[in-house]
Amino acid sequence: MKFGKVATDELDGLNLDLPPDAPETTALLSTFEKPDKPQVYVGCAKWGRKEWVGQIYPKGTKDKDFLQHYINHFNGIELNATFYGMKRSSVESWAEKVDGAEDFKFCPKFSQRISHHKRLNDAEELTDYYLDAMGSLGQYLGSCFLQMPENFAAKRFENLQNYIEYLPNDAPVNLELRHTEWFTDESVANETFALLQENNIGTVITDVAGRRDCLHQRLTNNTAFIRFNGYDLHESDYKRLDDWADRIKIWLESGLKTVYFFVHQEDETHSPLTAEYMVKQLNAKCNLNLKAPGFLPPEE
Repeated sequence: MKFGKVATDELDGLNLDLPPDAPETTALLSTFEKPDKPQVYVGCAKWGRKEWVGQIYPKGTKDKDFLQHYINHFNGIELNATFYGMKRSSVESWAEKVDGAEDFKFCPKFSQRISHHKRLNDAEELTDYYLDAMGSLGQYLGSCFLQMPENFAAKRFENLQNYIEYLPNDAPVNLELRHTEWFTDESVANETFALLQENNIGTVITDVAGRRDCLHQRLTNNTAFIRFNGYDLHESDYKRLDDWADRIKIWLESGLKTVYFFVHQEDETHSPLTAEYMVKQLNAKCNLNLKAPGFLPPEE
C-alpha cells in the first residue's frame, strides 16, 4: 500500500504513538450499551496470495481454492477485489464458498467507478447495483467501505453530503477520506463527522506512518473499521499493534459493538504473522476467542 508510506529507515524518527480519542468519540461511546458479545474481525485484504502456499495454505493449493482455505485462518477480509469489478455472479460464488463458516465477514470496497471515476456524481445507478450485488453475501456481509481518492478535497463536501444522504439507512458503510483538509481544517472535520454520525455511516481509521492525520480516532457509529499498514514486521509494527489492542479494549468496554481490523504489509508474505500477533493481543487483553492463523511446519 503506497498511500502514506515512508522509507523504513525513517520510522525511528517518527512519532507513531496512537493519538487520544477525539472528544466526540468518547461522548458517543458513553451512549452505547455494552453488548453481550462484541463482534471483532481480523483479517487481510486479499485471499489470493500465492506466497501463503506452504505457509498457511497447504502445498499444492490451487488458486480457485484459496478462499476456502483463507476462512480456516481468518474471520474477516477487507475485500479489495470489488474495487475493480462488482459482478453479482462473482459475489454469489464467494458466498457459496464460505457457506457453513461459523462467523465470517466480507467487507467489500466500493467500486472505483463510483468513488474514483464518477467521484460520487451521478452514481446512483451504479450504487444501487453495487449494494444489491453485495447484499447477495447475506449473513457474510460485514461493512462495505467507500474509499475516496487522495485528491477528493473538502471543496467537494456537497457532493459527499448528497451521496451520503442517498445511501439507504440500513446500508452498512464506512467512509475513508484521504485529502488532508478533511482532518486538518477543524470546521470541515466537525461538519463531515457530524454528517456521518447523523446518517449512521462509520469512519475508516487508516494507520499509516506517513499520514498521521488520517489516524483521526473519530467514531461516528457503533462500528470501528481500522486499516493497519505495517513495515514488514519492523519493531514499530508490534508497538503500534499493542497500542491498538489497548485502545480497542477501552472501546469494547465502553460499549462498542463491532470492530474490523485489517492488516496490510508491503510484502504480503508477512500479513498472516501480523494478523496472528494482533489476534493474540486482542484475545489476551479483551478476553476474546478469535481464531489465529495456523502455520504449517517448515519443510525439513
